[in-house]
Amino acid sequence: MPKRTSPQIPGAPASRPPEREEPTTPQPMPSPKPDQAGPARVTPTGAPTDLPPAAVAQQGEFLTTSTGARLQDTDHSLKAGRRGPVLLQDHHLREKITHFDHERIPERVVHARGAGAHGVFVANGAGEGVCRAGFLRKGVETPVFTRFSTVLGSRGSADTVRDTRGFAVKFYTGEGTFDLVGNNIPVFFIQDGIKFPDVIHAAKPHPDREIPQAQSAHDTFWDFVSLHTEAQAHTMWNMSDRGIPRSYRTMEGFGVHTFRLVNAAEQTALVKFHWKPRQGVHSLVWEEAQLAAGLDPDFHRRDLADAIEAGAHPQWDLGVQVFPDTEDEMFEGIDLLDPTKFVPEELAPVQVIGTLMLTANPSNYFAETEQVAFHVGNLVPGVDVTNDPLLQVRLFSYIDTQLTRLGGPNYNQLPINRPHAPVNDMLRDGQHQSAVHQGVAPYRPNTLDGGCPFHAGAGDAAFVDIPVPVPASRKVREVPADFEDHFSQAALFFHSLTPVEQDHVIGAYTFELGRCWSTEIRERQLRALANIDTELCAAVAKGLGLVPPEPSLEVARDEPSPALSQVGGSWPVAGRQVALVVDETADASIVEEVRTTLSAAGVVPLVHAPSGGTVADGTVVQRTYATANSTEVDAVVLVCAAAPGPDALPSLDAKAGAGDRLAVDPRIAKMVGEAWRHCKTVAAVGEGGPTLRALGVPAEAPGVVTGDSGSAVAATVLELLAEHRAWHRFATAAD
Repeated sequence: MPKRTSPQIPGAPASRPPEREEPTTPQPMPSPKPDQAGPARVTPTGAPTDLPPAAVAQQGEFLTTSTGARLQDTDHSLKAGRRGPVLLQDHHLREKITHFDHERIPERVVHARGAGAHGVFVANGAGEGVCRAGFLRKGVETPVFTRFSTVLGSRGSADTVRDTRGFAVKFYTGEGTFDLVGNNIPVFFIQDGIKFPDVIHAAKPHPDREIPQAQSAHDTFWDFVSLHTEAQAHTMWNMSDRGIPRSYRTMEGFGVHTFRLVNAAEQTALVKFHWKPRQGVHSLVWEEAQLAAGLDPDFHRRDLADAIEAGAHPQWDLGVQVFPDTEDEMFEGIDLLDPTKFVPEELAPVQVIGTLMLTANPSNYFAETEQVAFHVGNLVPGVDVTNDPLLQVRLFSYIDTQLTRLGGPNYNQLPINRPHAPVNDMLRDGQHQSAVHQGVAPYRPNTLDGGCPFHAGAGDAAFVDIPVPVPASRKVREVPADFEDHFSQAALFFHSLTPVEQDHVIGAYTFELGRCWSTEIRERQLRALANIDTELCAAVAKGLGLVPPEPSLEVARDEPSPALSQVGGSWPVAGRQVALVVDETADASIVEEVRTTLSAAGVVPLVHAPSGGTVADGTVVQRTYATANSTEVDAVVLVCAAAPGPDALPSLDAKAGAGDRLAVDPRIAKMVGEAWRHCKTVAAVGEGGPTLRALGVPAEAPGVVTGDSGSAVAATVLELLAEHRAWHRFATAAD
């Protein structure tokens, strides 16, 4: 029988398989992989070119210097004889080493750990009534580059730590570049940007030991947030499942601040931006996040890149909450200029104005994901800022950061940052100037260049700072009185969660505060929790072995917001991955039924077998039992008894168990056990049924599927995947 082909599994390192032996015949560089795309080919001043992607990549098949001289040897430095000293005149050595010594640029102080992708935003026209920006007109397609990130860790940190995530989108519009720079949490730690260095210094690793890396479970963080109680709302979100998203693809995004929009009729409105993932908002469980951090620190990066390569292009709807532009800039008692507050969707529904789809991975991480420069001040006609004191400081900070990180004032001329609109800015010279300016009069007004560049007139789509009245006042270092409410929204968020989500919040606070050395800091944070919810405070205090304090003030209890819960609903499953456990005894027809059913829904079946190669009458193996990893899959399907593989020996793999040989391979038992604990779907077909029973997995439990038909079992697995997890598998503290 001919060998069966497998669905295309993402992750191939190159666009073509390597040759077994080193090639010796000169040939051109291979093309990028089909899922990759570089920045658009435009000039530094925004003019489109006809250059193909290969024109901005390496040229020719021979090794050269940076100035194009061909080289016959790059493995040996120039010496005075075979055993003599290296000669200073070796220009190739000096160029090669000097460039290597300067390969790295300063990493971002925050959001250093990131992943990016190219895509397109398509407007549906619903935004035209509130904003005159051209990219929001119905049917307009705007190329974008999106970068996701964690806040606290260095570039080498793990993806799945408990942290806030960045969600930044660069729109290359015909009217200029618009950057929507937000997070996966709609509220921020602080109300005024002057505190930003403080909160980041507190959250970063302790300066003496440089630990802990990429996490908030330490004394300096909780010292700060327990003293600055304005941080309690953000901290509550971070201690929820939102702090450990399942993937970037299932992560909500928020603009955080309130922006002011103006339409063609010069009418203004205040808005908050939302990104709604079409696959739903889903998270990891805590143990799963910890396992992934050790087994695959690149968990979120890999998931995003693999999904795009597999054709499961991530999508988000962009929506706005629209508020009247009143003089007090309040809505339903909520101060719209306070970045620690959000507006429940039940009070102001999110209106969808377009859809983002990520369609291509970067072709070079450094040139694109690392060098992309976002700025909240990159605005287009129709969009303006407000007096949010955090946003106002960000307007200064972003430019200042890029000047240092990207080596000078011309960072917008880097290919990934180049506007797709014509640029005539009169900005000249500076480090890394790659435009070749013409004319002799970079000033206005002038006659030597014929008056060029001219001011845009009323009908030329000019950007206009919306003329908002500024009331008579005095210079003060103060905040509005309503900024002093630090607890009501943290309480609203907690009360809006389901019991299982509340259990996760309690566990997160208990873990994080339990990692603090100082009892005083734990007790101070418990005082803040008492003002949010006494039951929450009592549960955390019990875990810490402390006495829960009494509330120091009475907080108004608002109606819960069901939109804040991640539990419930049904979502698309394309791009999910399922472990399909087989061996030589597996029925090939059943294996094919399961694979076909899952693949037809866009789910990637990863075949797990005792060893590599092929199995089950020609099925290609993607994972061996030795590399089985529950965290990379959303469900496990057993199509065999999973007897111990030949390498299931404790001397070869600590996960393989010890003592007498078992009926089930211990590595598969470990994977199934983790999937069971993490409320993932666990299924078995045919011979896999007895294995589940042997592992103590009850067939009648929620999220467990058994049967003799591969297609029927796979269809039920797809239904369960759409719900993300079987959260009702285990009792909650409220039961």
